[in-house]
Amino acid sequence: MKLPVVGYQQAESVEDAVRLLVESEGDGKILAGGQSLIPMMAYRLLTPSILIDIGRIEALKSIELSSSELKIGALVRWCDILESRSIAATHPLLREAISHVAHYQIRNRGTIGGSLAHCDPAAECPATVLALDGMVDIAGPHGQRSVPARGFFQGLLSTDLGADEIIISVRLPLWTSKRRWAFNEFARRQGDFALAGVCLHFEIDDGKFSSSRIVGFGIADSAMSLPTTETALNGLSIGDDLGRVLALAGEEIDPPHDPHAPPEYRRAIFSTLLGRAIEQALSRAE
Repeated sequence: MKLPVVGYQQAESVEDAVRLLVESEGDGKILAGGQSLIPMMAYRLLTPSILIDIGRIEALKSIELSSSELKIGALVRWCDILESRSIAATHPLLREAISHVAHYQIRNRGTIGGSLAHCDPAAECPATVLALDGMVDIAGPHGQRSVPARGFFQGLLSTDLGADEIIISVRLPLWTSKRRWAFNEFARRQGDFALAGVCLHFEIDDGKFSSSRIVGFGIADSAMSLPTTETALNGLSIGDDLGRVLALAGEEIDPPHDPHAPPEYRRAIFSTLLGRAIEQALSRAE
């Protein structure tokens, strides 16, 4: 389908983008990579009056590593994440997740801020940022604020981002050297949205699981943590039967009813993916 008639403005700074959003009175949309926004406009799922292009704001394109956290600008593209040595060294789980995003052409344009703002329930990025306990930095007409990922994602294509606000960065705390991780997803074809996926990390203390973080995607209205499953995994010894943990995971998720797969199928897939991911993480530790 052809795009609807829409206005266009190029923002020169974050402040300029916020001003243009305010002036649009809730009817403007931020254009970054456009990999989600443009298709939605083509299908008339969105009909904004104006697109505010932030592509030239250099301040949003940086990757900064400090002693306590990794800060990624909202305009950092998927391909930038895959090529970043800082991310590969400090957050390999994020790099692995992004390697599953769509195809090369999409990864060359799509941005981390755009994916977080779009909040697709089957997207890899929101789930990974949630699993990594990220903080989302937001700018608006009343200044800047930071929102934990746990509170930022609120439902199907729904976030805590206001109509006059813009994501400027995401911050991820650094891991300890004992952290073990894995990422696994299932899609019908390479590059398709996942029918189900899991990202997790944990530590092994005295041969037992601890500090587990398990997040699923493609299995609810948005990426979701599995606290009951995490509690069940913590304290188990390596080599213990994981059957109860995997069964709890299947019960804890809330798969949608849609034409792609019935809920029971997604529950079965997710439990299988979780078991494989735990094995992968343990193998990596060895």
